[in-house]
Amino acid sequence: MKMVAAVIKPFKLDDVREALSDIGVQGITVTEVKGFGRQKGHTELYRGAEYVVDFLPKVKIELAVPDDLLDRVVEAIAHAAKTGKIGDGKIFVYELEQAIRIRTGEMDAQAL
Repeated sequence: MKMVAAVIKPFKLDDVREALSDIGVQGITVTEVKGFGRQKGHTELYRGAEYVVDFLPKVKIELAVPDDLLDRVVEAIAHAAKTGKIGDGKIFVYELEQAIRIRTGEMDAQAL
């Protein structure tokens, strides 16, 4: 099993959710986060005063997937979240040692 975490632009969340649903992903966790990468933030004007916004709003999606679905999940997220502009985000994949469904006690792939 793998854990996939993707940090994307907030307005792309619905596109990514639909793409994941289309390939059979049943559940995701979404968190509103702030951060920056190569963008390094930007400046905004508010009531005549200019100020720097260091951390930009992003959305972090996390989902546990079986190994055989991993490539399709990564491809779906990358395709749905891409705008072609700086700040599209990143996808991280790491090993998931164990998963347990609390309600039933099912473990690993059955818990997903």
